[in-house]
Amino acid sequence: MLFNEIVEHLKKGQSGVVDFKIKNNPIILSAASLEKAKRNDITFLDNNSQLSLRNLIKTSEAYALLLPANDNYIVELSKKLEVDWILLKDPKIAFAETLEFLYPSEIEIEGIHESAVIGENVKIGPGVSIGANVFIGDNTEIGAGTIIHAGVAIYKKVTIGAKNIVHANSVIHSGSKLGNECVINANAVIGGEGFGFVPTSNGWKKMPQVGIVILKDKVEIGSGSTVDRPAVGETIIGEDTKIDNLVQIGHGVTIGKGCAIAAQVGIAGGVKIGNGVILAGQVGVSNKVIVGDRVIASSKSGITSNIDSGKVVSGFPAIPNKLWLRCSANFKKLPDIAKAIRELDRRSFR
Repeated sequence: MLFNEIVEHLKKGQSGVVDFKIKNNPIILSAASLEKAKRNDITFLDNNSQLSLRNLIKTSEAYALLLPANDNYIVELSKKLEVDWILLKDPKIAFAETLEFLYPSEIEIEGIHESAVIGENVKIGPGVSIGANVFIGDNTEIGAGTIIHAGVAIYKKVTIGAKNIVHANSVIHSGSKLGNECVINANAVIGGEGFGFVPTSNGWKKMPQVGIVILKDKVEIGSGSTVDRPAVGETIIGEDTKIDNLVQIGHGVTIGKGCAIAAQVGIAGGVKIGNGVILAGQVGVSNKVIVGDRVIASSKSGITSNIDSGKVVSGFPAIPNKLWLRCSANFKKLPDIAKAIRELDRRSFR
């Protein structure tokens, strides 16, 4: 497509077009990173990028650039560039919107594949696509425009809203409820049994898990992730929360709106997480902990007690990030400190 078409598209988006130059109006065929961009590519420079990246725009072979309008150096430099460009409040959002424009999602063929198994009293809305070898249990509802890819298993009494995408080999257990515009990636399990066992003199007694899982609108679940149902009640994932691959959400957990949870996070049963929380990779959250709104936990943090809203934490057990940085800076000094203490002890006994 022509560069001016991208300009018009971005004007309608959320990235905030401030200025642009259409000199050559090149044909844009693809998008690439700034380091690897070639002819017919469009690329971007994020706000607050390192100087080495900022200087790459002088030599980039890309035919078009998405640039930060709040960077005076870049704004002045853009006036000297021979390529076409757009100045934006948020070039990263602009790049996302450009990718959506350049690479529209493949449209699935509406209808039900002949190999799909559909139970009794299943309600299927208009424009639904159901792929090969899908199983749908009795009394399930599937909203308009939903796409269910090959090999998905949906148990009985499941409710799925409109415009959802359920990728191959995912499993959605009985009673689960999905809102609208959710994405369930391959091999995810929604509503599997929570890890509920009671110790007895004769071994473990299994606690029946008869609760349900509720995913609000625009929730995304990564490949291989699991969201468990509780013994009673609900496990709830709030609107617009994004969950990465290989994440474990325990039974009875409540997660608020707009959270981002990275790969290999483990959240134990009964945890309550507020709105806008970010958990980086491999964070662990202990049973029944409360995490306040807008908390950020850095990679490998272990949250073992309640965290107040707005805090940034690191380490195990998780402590304020600034304190953790001070502590970690001294880790390599511990052998010398220990040696000095032993020497002081010896002197004190002379």
